[in-house]
Amino acid sequence: MPAKSNGCSVQLVQTESEIRQIAFVSDYVPRKCGIATFTADLCAAVVAAYPQSRCFAVPVNDIEEGYDYPREVRFEIEEQDLSSYQRAADFLNISNVDVVCLQHEFGIFGGAAGGHLLALLRELRMPLSPRSTPSCASPTPSSDA
Repeated sequence: MPAKSNGCSVQLVQTESEIRQIAFVSDYVPRKCGIATFTADLCAAVVAAYPQSRCFAVPVNDIEEGYDYPREVRFEIEEQDLSSYQRAADFLNISNVDVVCLQHEFGIFGGAAGGHLLALLRELRMPLSPRSTPSCASPTPSSDA
């Protein structure tokens, strides 16, 4: 509702976010990877800054046995299993997620040039906030798009 100030109408800024649940899709600790550490730190920082929000992680496993993840991990994607990406999209869609924060770096996601990720992204029914880390020093013809 506009407030009156010296006869002028002033629009008040909304200070509280309507985003309540954020899912982080990437690598995650304890996997030994800079993106895993960054994603865990980002998730913790969001929770600290916005305690009314809930954050959870959906990491990608590069080993068959997975990792001993912390409690904020709610679903795991098997890197080379296309159907795992589709199941992850289904999980995110039914989990009342307001936004998906995707941390991307070449080599994290399975398929040719990480193409399995597209199966997940095509099915999402919420906004996506992507972050990409360029790390491909000499791209192959299929990864320079």
